[in-house]
Amino acid sequence: MHDSSPTPADDSGTPAAPPVARMVEDIVGCKWSLAVIDAVRRGVCRPGALEHSIDGLSKKVLNERLAKLVRYGILDKHSYIEMPPRVEYRFTPFGEKFCGLLDGIEALQRELRR
Repeated sequence: MHDSSPTPADDSGTPAAPPVARMVEDIVGCKWSLAVIDAVRRGVCRPGALEHSIDGLSKKVLNERLAKLVRYGILDKHSYIEMPPRVEYRFTPFGEKFCGLLDGIEALQRELRR
């Protein structure tokens, strides 16, 4: 599911965060977003390494998913001023909590399988 509609802004002009339920729906409904989150949880944090660690994931789709996860406040993008330039993605405090929510969904799924 890809939603290209702009995020509404609050009174200060800052984009308002979408409802968490919408984020969960968008991310859980997207195998690539879940794969990127899983890879970052395993310590893979650079775009090239992410692309190589997830079979079938194209650079274009990876960049779209990373941008979405940054937009949702789940990941932070850290750019280093080096030659060659280096970028890494890390979980925000909200992203860590969001991963806990995904863990809860996974635990519930395991219970249903029993």
